[in-house]
Amino acid sequence: MTATLVKETSPPAAPRADGRRRARRRGRIIALVFVFPALLLLGALVVYPVLFTVGRSFFDASGTRFVGGDNYAEMFRDPATLKAIRNTTIWVVVAPTLLTGLGLVLAVLVEKIRWATAFKLLLFMPMAVSFLAAGIIFRLAYDEDPDKGVLNAAVVGVHDAFAGTSSYPTARARDGQGLTRAGDGSYGTADGVSPGRTVSLGLVGVRPDDLPKDARPAYTAAGRTSAPDELRGVVYLDFTPGGGGRQGKADKAESGLPGMRVEAVRDGKTAARATTAADGSFRFGDLGSGSYTLRLPASNFAPPYEGVSWLGPALVTPAVIGAYLWIWTGFAMVLIGAGLAALPRDALEAARMDGAGEWQIFRRITVPLLGPVLTVVFVTLVINVMKVFDLVYIIAPGPVQEDATVLATQMWLVSFGGGNNQGLGSALGVLLLLLVIPAMVFNVRRFRGSQR
Repeated sequence: MTATLVKETSPPAAPRADGRRRARRRGRIIALVFVFPALLLLGALVVYPVLFTVGRSFFDASGTRFVGGDNYAEMFRDPATLKAIRNTTIWVVVAPTLLTGLGLVLAVLVEKIRWATAFKLLLFMPMAVSFLAAGIIFRLAYDEDPDKGVLNAAVVGVHDAFAGTSSYPTARARDGQGLTRAGDGSYGTADGVSPGRTVSLGLVGVRPDDLPKDARPAYTAAGRTSAPDELRGVVYLDFTPGGGGRQGKADKAESGLPGMRVEAVRDGKTAARATTAADGSFRFGDLGSGSYTLRLPASNFAPPYEGVSWLGPALVTPAVIGAYLWIWTGFAMVLIGAGLAALPRDALEAARMDGAGEWQIFRRITVPLLGPVLTVVFVTLVINVMKVFDLVYIIAPGPVQEDATVLATQMWLVSFGGGNNQGLGSALGVLLLLLVIPAMVFNVRRFRGSQR
């Protein structure tokens, strides 16, 4: 019996490989067709401006003469640019640190309250406000006028509640009416007075509408007689509404000045103190015989406390950082809260069962486990604060703009805000790009590592 072996032949491999290559090539072409518009926009809006800025930084202000690295050298010789670098350093160190710390604390505390969602919404709401609107809000809040700026209104209210305030900052004495002004702003009688007398001390410069509501006419008090061992007097507004009256005399229509502090001084020392009543009268009893000088201390005429100069040269940078914290605290809290929700609860419960307190759990377990999230939040905020422009430009007034300037605002001011030196402005832009790139690369690597 003869067996015939039939060998099966497989189709050639070359045509199948060619088909796969054609399919891959077709897939790449289709992918490029869809990606091309995005690549075109990326090149037009990102790559070309970056390359143009780098090239422009090597030319002079007019853009016609090649100057090499002169713009970069000038950048580090310019006092305004050095101040911008210093302020940017303050921003990078202070703002992300405070925001990460506040976000961590708030994220932990929010977990322990009933209305956590509403609280998160309230804190995250400033993120919906544009930097322009936020800058206008805080420019008004920081206004030095207590009648406009809410912060100074609060500061002045607290100050006046504890330290008091003068009721007569505009009051002054008439020339030649028996009162002389001292160098410290106080007024004193030109001639000595003795017990047994009644002295009239007239002042002007106070509008009748500004008098305290409890002020009463001073005429009766000015006519009272004094006992031999006492010294009486009256402090009054030496002005008759509608005209008339006699200077230096308390007329019937002239009001006393209540709340005025009066001192009896002898040999340079204060022998007695008194405060005027509603009709402006005061009384010193049991004074020894001799001559005294009546003094109205400078505190009676001190200008009212105007609050804090939030937007002055010393505080303008912290004030702008405060506005930035208001906007971004909710962002940090939400991101850290998401990381906190993903923590293994068994580790926290095991620590509580071992007797660890809440502070120990927070410091030794919660913070180390949240380390990657905290790092991402911190680096993201560092990138953001390096580019801050709107808040600084809007909140800082013109006279202190240079004291608050950062690299982004300095770049704009040098290029378009009056400097008209786009060569130097381009060099500042390149510097800002070089500072941002390391943080961006670090953040991208962190994201890739977390995805793995």
